[in-house]
Amino acid sequence: MKCPFCGKENTKVIDSRPSDDDSSIRRRRLCEGCNNRFTTYEKVEVIPFVVIKKDLTREPYERKKLEAGVFRSCHKRPISMEQITELLEQVEGAIYDKEKKEISSTEIGEMVLKRLKGLDSVAYIRFASVYREFEDIDSFIREIEELQNRNSIN
Repeated sequence: MKCPFCGKENTKVIDSRPSDDDSSIRRRRLCEGCNNRFTTYEKVEVIPFVVIKKDLTREPYERKKLEAGVFRSCHKRPISMEQITELLEQVEGAIYDKEKKEISSTEIGEMVLKRLKGLDSVAYIRFASVYREFEDIDSFIREIEELQNRNSIN
């Protein structure tokens, strides 16, 4: 790591700890050339991927879009921000584990539904109603009955 003060490459790490939000590692460094200290942050490089939409168009993945959809489905439900964040991180982790450069919005939607089902049945139905594009009341009722049957089995 080059020193930002003198440009020399002889620096050493004197302290290392997770950042406040646990998304990176904070390192305090000491330049052996000029004895100045500075901080660096080490973060995992995320490989961008493309989402294949239902109409077969492709667009870059945007966490904000997924977050907004999950947020809407959880509105006024007893679900904490930490639970929503955890759900999003689980979905993104599952996507990255596939190691694909492209993934369908259908796959992403199913990943979200699977996790919402265990979290809150109302949020699940809300997300499913938009994601699955229920065309009539019967398809909506079928989804609720299916959810009730699964819950009574568990």
